[in-house]
Amino acid sequence: LLNFQTNSMIAEKSIFLVDDDPTFLFLTKKLILNTKIAAKINEFSDGQQALDFLTENLEAQDQYPDLIFLDLSMPIVDGWDFLNEYLLIEKLISKKIKLFIVSSSISPHDIERAKNYKIVADFIIKPILKEKFLEIIESLCQDDSPAGMA
Repeated sequence: LLNFQTNSMIAEKSIFLVDDDPTFLFLTKKLILNTKIAAKINEFSDGQQALDFLTENLEAQDQYPDLIFLDLSMPIVDGWDFLNEYLLIEKLISKKIKLFIVSSSISPHDIERAKNYKIVADFIIKPILKEKFLEIIESLCQDDSPAGMA
């Protein structure tokens, strides 16, 4: 019954995985599939690909993700550059997007630096634990809940 309600009452979620690590991508997709949440997953191996998608689809924001998992260490455009560029287009985005940094960095400097970006919901150190992932997905689904509507 719970799965039926989950799938029928909550719209499909769109998730962007912005990471150049094939192992992380594989395991995260598997984790998403195991949640039984209907999700459309887009993969980008560097920040530039994700930024290009966002800027090219400004007129079609229904294509935008509900959730972005962003790695910091990538070729071409890394996570920090992505965040800086994203801030420039954010005001043109009407959809509420939750952005999480998912990094193997345990540097207190990186964690503190991430806190300076209001768009970053949380800094998650790899590997992402199933419990943390489920918590994120649950909070995303609660945002859809009609309870808060008047």
